[in-house]
Amino acid sequence: MKTKPKFHGSDLEAVEAYYHIPKEEIVCFSANVNPLGLSENVKKELAAHLDILSTYPDREYTSLRKAIAGYCQVDPAHIVVGNGSTELISLLIQTRKARKALIVGPTYSEYERELSLVGGTLTYYHLREEDLFRMDITDFISVLSDGYDLVILCNPNNPTSSALTTEEISQILDACKKTGCFMMIDETYAEFAPDIQAVTAMSLTGIYDNLMVLRGVSKFFAAPGLRLGYGVTSSAQFLSSLKLLQNPWSLNSLGAFAGERMLKDTDYIQRTRNLIQTERTRLVKELSDFEGIKVYPAYANFVLIRILKPGLNSSQVFDYLIEKRMMIRDCSSFQCLDGEYIRFCIMLPDDNTRLLNALGELLKRHRAV
Repeated sequence: MKTKPKFHGSDLEAVEAYYHIPKEEIVCFSANVNPLGLSENVKKELAAHLDILSTYPDREYTSLRKAIAGYCQVDPAHIVVGNGSTELISLLIQTRKARKALIVGPTYSEYERELSLVGGTLTYYHLREEDLFRMDITDFISVLSDGYDLVILCNPNNPTSSALTTEEISQILDACKKTGCFMMIDETYAEFAPDIQAVTAMSLTGIYDNLMVLRGVSKFFAAPGLRLGYGVTSSAQFLSSLKLLQNPWSLNSLGAFAGERMLKDTDYIQRTRNLIQTERTRLVKELSDFEGIKVYPAYANFVLIRILKPGLNSSQVFDYLIEKRMMIRDCSSFQCLDGEYIRFCIMLPDDNTRLLNALGELLKRHRAV
């Protein structure tokens, strides 16, 4: 019998091949990308400036870094841009050469993959389900005394959608400073948070030099194909070492041009925040009334739920929904996440309603059986 593969993110081609469903018919709730799609203003600007592909980008990306600095309220001298946040994660890990790294999990698997390539030891700090995947700061700080030289945190976290506050992050950085530990914070989903300033560590980059914050345009600005990421750190020595490893012109001219326009598109930014906030509140409220599932507080543009119905697992939920042309994320492949969990991102209101109805039908049907 053909073994069912594990589907990740936007593996629509693999889903199409396995289930024989045209990918164009599938609403993807698993990629966590802004459902508004690429900004119409940015599309027009790109179409009108395609001739910039005939020139090399500014090697220092001066104009783009200035736009990022204004958007994040940081010093442009503290910014490095790259070919997606994935490249910067890789460069950071290569540069730090951590002998002993600590990852807060369950989380994005790319961190572990990159760490495995540079050697050293890796440990997971498990967020606990009984705490709704909220970190116990006192306990976590006590663990840091075990001699870690790199801590990796995704905030808000994927797949739990939980988040630390800026004040809590500051406490951790103080502890890291005492032990000589560097901290990487992946803020891919921070812009979706109800209150961005309450969770972002951008304001801390000018205070702590043992910190680098990473973001990109893939999720919030619906541009994963652009491959634009950026990192912020006030450690001049570390930034210089990282750039030595980076290929020149890591980001193409079109990406640099589009990035500036995206970060200045205030109308698109506000419409996105309004949509995610409204729909996230509605989804969490309605899901909380369903029998047979547990819903966790959500700070990102996705919601994690646990299937509590005896005999119903995450794989069955995935199969049921994919037959209805909706692809969610079966979380069984996430490290440190034991149990039957699924994750789905917030899409347009009509699509979200379809998902709610289908999930409700499945839970009722299973109860009847």
